[in-house]
Amino acid sequence: MEELSTLDKVTGLGWADYSLVAVAVAVLLFISYFKGRGETDTQDFFLGRRRIPIWAATLSFVATEISAMTIVGVPATGFKENWQYLQFFIGSAAARIIIAYLFIPAFYKYNCTTIYEFLKHRFGPQTQYAGSFFFFVTRLFASGLRLYAASLAVSVIMGWQLSWTLAFFTTISVVFIGFGGIRAVIWTGAFEAMSFYLAGGAVLLYLFAHIHGGFGEIFKTAGEAGKLSLLNLGWSAKDPNVLWIAILNGIFGSMASFGTDQELMQRLLTLETREGSQRTIIATIFATIPLLIIYLSVGTLLFVFYSQNPGLLLPDNSDKILSHFTVHVLPQGLKGLVLTAVILASIDSPLSSLSSSFVTDIYRPLLNKDGDEKHYLLVSRLSVLAFGLILAGIAYYCRKTEGMLWLAYKVNGVTAGSLLGVFLLGLLTKRRANLGNVAAMFISAGLAGLALYLSETGRLALGWSWMIVLGTVCTFALGWAFGKTEDPATDVLRATE
Repeated sequence: MEELSTLDKVTGLGWADYSLVAVAVAVLLFISYFKGRGETDTQDFFLGRRRIPIWAATLSFVATEISAMTIVGVPATGFKENWQYLQFFIGSAAARIIIAYLFIPAFYKYNCTTIYEFLKHRFGPQTQYAGSFFFFVTRLFASGLRLYAASLAVSVIMGWQLSWTLAFFTTISVVFIGFGGIRAVIWTGAFEAMSFYLAGGAVLLYLFAHIHGGFGEIFKTAGEAGKLSLLNLGWSAKDPNVLWIAILNGIFGSMASFGTDQELMQRLLTLETREGSQRTIIATIFATIPLLIIYLSVGTLLFVFYSQNPGLLLPDNSDKILSHFTVHVLPQGLKGLVLTAVILASIDSPLSSLSSSFVTDIYRPLLNKDGDEKHYLLVSRLSVLAFGLILAGIAYYCRKTEGMLWLAYKVNGVTAGSLLGVFLLGLLTKRRANLGNVAAMFISAGLAGLALYLSETGRLALGWSWMIVLGTVCTFALGWAFGKTEDPATDVLRATE
């Protein structure tokens, strides 16, 4: 996909659209200033003193989980494919319950600022460093791809070049997160989640009003094309959309994404108590499913709308279907709502979690053990700037990527299994193998990467969704084999360190 340098600048945006975007960005910056005042240390910057209310943390979690990748990618999936994507959420809901009662108690037991501190207390510092490294690799690529997806959509709607859009997002993200810290991330996330519901619902109503024949025609046209297929009851181990594989992948994938990824878990660590954190992640089940249904419905109705209007041009890449529809069909005002939702989804970036992991897991223990909190707060803000620039660079080099939603899952599957395997080893067993864990994680990631390559080239009859399962099982087994059973008293002592 070439950079949008020749895109027509006449996008049909009016003063109402620009006003909506301007107000939304102004609200973000105001929240950042208001919530960021008085921050004196990294406990403020990374955890908000654990004083975030449950409802705000829930909406912020949903905003981060959904992201621009979902707003842009899920309608494209509904347009190109069907509703089988929802099978994944069955497993995802189960994973959240597991995280609530297995992962979260351990993180609160050790009073973790980042979840990789659990690995230090449970195994040793080398496992902590390896866990943080895998988080950086996984999160930087996945978030760079997410940033690209959002920038592509905004470039189409606004008529900007991709590089300009990336610069805009990076600047806003660095400013509001660098100043406001996790409080700004949480409260703006709550604002963002509400905008996702509003924009998706508005587009859905517009499409329904402009499709001839109402529900009957929608079900007829979409059904005949296979767009309403919800369950895939096959048995092929290579098809990631088969029900049992999708559920299995949902469980493993969501345990890895939510339980071993600092970006999402950081939201849950801002609650005052373990019980509040547990209630928050369970509440996200009921807050996320309506959004997925809304945006899949948008994709399905887009298919019916364009089927009824064959004279309308389609985008050269179906990943751009929502932004293309926004530019060429939606009226002013609704254009601004969609644009605002995409922009807000993009600005909710992982910069705070990347900064917290770098400072807590790498900089403080390895590079400067004796700094004061003022120094660590400064380094935290500078690292927000550095990671913002790195993400922008990764996003720019993703511009030739097709099938963004599934690519993100494939890459995540290679590295996330190693993280999940070592966390489960620490949570479910009394085995301890510090350097052995590091070896297990890298060996497993290598095997998962090789299996993905063989699968993608047709040499292995195994779907990409198996990679995270393979990595998890391999890491767990190797870590067990390399380790030894520890005295339970040792773990208690480390918990009080």
